[in-house]
Amino acid sequence: MNDTKLIPELYGSLVFNDKVMRERLPKDIYKALHKTIQNGTHLELDVANVVAAAMKEWAVEHGATHFTHWFQPMTGFTAEKHDSFISPTGDGQVIMEFSGKELIKGEPDASSFPSGGLRATFEARGYTAWDPTSPAFIKDGSLYIPTAFCSYNGEALDKKTPLLRSMEALNTSAVKLLHLLGREDVRKVDTTIGSEQEYFLIDKDLYKKRKDLLFCGRTLIGAPAPKGQEMEDHYFGVLKPKVSAYMHDLDEELWKLGVPAKTKHNEVAPSQHELAPVFSTANVAADHNQLTMEIMKKVADKHHFACLLHEKPFEGINGSGKHNNWSMVTDGGENLLNPGKTPAENQQFLVFLLAVIKAVDEYADLMRVSVASAGNDHRLGGNEAPPAIVSIFLGDELTAVLRSIEEGTDFKKQKQTLMEIGAHVLPHFAKDTTDRNRTSPFAFTGNKFEFRMPGSSLSVAEPNIILNTAVAEALDQIYETLKDVPENGLDDAIQELLKTMIKNHKKILFNGNGYTDEWVEEAARRGLYNLKSLPDAVPQFIADKNVELFTKHHIFSKDEIYSRYEILLENYAKTLHIESLAMQDMVKKDFTPALFAYINTLTEEVLHKKELLPELPFSYEKDIITTLSAAAEQIMTSLKELEESTACAEGKEDVLEAARSYHDQVLAAMESLRLAVDQAEALMPSGSLPYPTYDELLFSLR
Repeated sequence: MNDTKLIPELYGSLVFNDKVMRERLPKDIYKALHKTIQNGTHLELDVANVVAAAMKEWAVEHGATHFTHWFQPMTGFTAEKHDSFISPTGDGQVIMEFSGKELIKGEPDASSFPSGGLRATFEARGYTAWDPTSPAFIKDGSLYIPTAFCSYNGEALDKKTPLLRSMEALNTSAVKLLHLLGREDVRKVDTTIGSEQEYFLIDKDLYKKRKDLLFCGRTLIGAPAPKGQEMEDHYFGVLKPKVSAYMHDLDEELWKLGVPAKTKHNEVAPSQHELAPVFSTANVAADHNQLTMEIMKKVADKHHFACLLHEKPFEGINGSGKHNNWSMVTDGGENLLNPGKTPAENQQFLVFLLAVIKAVDEYADLMRVSVASAGNDHRLGGNEAPPAIVSIFLGDELTAVLRSIEEGTDFKKQKQTLMEIGAHVLPHFAKDTTDRNRTSPFAFTGNKFEFRMPGSSLSVAEPNIILNTAVAEALDQIYETLKDVPENGLDDAIQELLKTMIKNHKKILFNGNGYTDEWVEEAARRGLYNLKSLPDAVPQFIADKNVELFTKHHIFSKDEIYSRYEILLENYAKTLHIESLAMQDMVKKDFTPALFAYINTLTEEVLHKKELLPELPFSYEKDIITTLSAAAEQIMTSLKELEESTACAEGKEDVLEAARSYHDQVLAAMESLRLAVDQAEALMPSGSLPYPTYDELLFSLR
């Protein structure tokens, strides 16, 4: 598609969106459904029947033959079971039918998905329930219906259900506080998300030749290429024709599905790229991001690429994150985190800003848990990612505003200046009052917060569940403090409360370089969490204060909390177990035979040359043989350590002990083995290696 005039027609063409519903549904049915979507009211079955019929007719017109309830179990992926629209008529014919009952409820087998002990294997029944707030769409000849997934007893077994609960909690708390502040016009507050998605593209044939990439999504061994990202020439660089063609097709596929793909560019590392969408409500944005990751891989396959979404697929260069841009917006379209031209005088903004600061400070441990994964542990703390310490960047202006409130002094706004670049032909434009900080985990960026810790493969539901809930709690506490204050004393009470909150929570504020050792030491003095790994972080999920937060706001029951605790630890252990076995298999069956063959080849060459030229020492060849032979001995030693540590970790019955064993022993053994293999690989010609090297993987796209 080259005609840009067709883009508005293309966008959302495969989505049963508001425009389609308004055209195809009777007015009373549309109003009832719209009310459900806007206000969360219950949808009656007779309304669902009419909606289902219209949805089926629309889907069939677009070539759909099946429907599926599309949900997000605790696997980290999406799930779907497809049923056709056909219904036998009894005379050997079929008709195409789809009922309201089929629309609103499905019954997948709940026992086969992770439940963290919520369900026994023999307890198989589970339910999917239609989420009307996220529009249905057509993909691969099926009508996809976004749904929540729960057990027979109603426990949430997915990521959508708690996200919806957290959105309701924040909405209730925010509207209540806004009414107290005199904003009776506000009826609803939504959280909005824009999730930047980083990814790698590599040649598909090369990908298929790497067992570690196939099984684990990351390279477990591999000597560095002569060139990495040190020349800083890839970031925002010219798109290679093949990559540009891929991005073009990716945009079109996403636009058809109503995903507002906006920005695309090269990222810092070679073969690394990024896509960013326009903001959507949290629930829709989470669904869109799951679709984005799926379509990225699907389109990559058509272009003979492999799309890597692992947080750290290559050692020694940047990994991939998923920056979570978050804000709060009223039903009137007002961004509650927009400071306006005079933030020091914008009382509403300051109240909501301090609520977020308070929430992140008090629940920084949960923020860290929300991004914990085996893959992200390799990324956090690296030069391309924020450290594992959660802190907030506000910038100079807002920091000065809060300081003036705390000290009771007048804020003197910095005069906005024009950028003077030095060439008169270039336009003058207003300089922002605050710079950006790419080392900050949680940075204010004008009218939103950017949470930079999530990993590239993560569901954005998880950090936003925590953020929504923690902010809802902070807003509730502000409301409780102010609710009995007389109207004529409210402004003074708010000013005093803001001052107290700043004093209590300024320890989380940090505008400096988060990569330095000095900051790690300073953070410790401030009492901030430094949860470096998943086994360090996950126990905080079941801390008393956090259990109280979740249960108070009805985000999780105690059983649901402990099930997620179990699942996080189990997934971590399983991931490292698979990585260990894949590494052992690769080294034993592929690398060491190649290593021994190369040593034998060198040895035979030396012996042959000795016969011809006995007077020469051949010290260079002998030195290589000696070095490779020593590496082979170290590889054998490290392999044995890895086998023993893996067996030990596998034998741990307690999930936390097992996770810690995999982290402390298995990862250390893997690192030792990798070091020995990479040292040997660096001395071997590419043709003698049984897999593609970093040189080929990262620089093969032309």
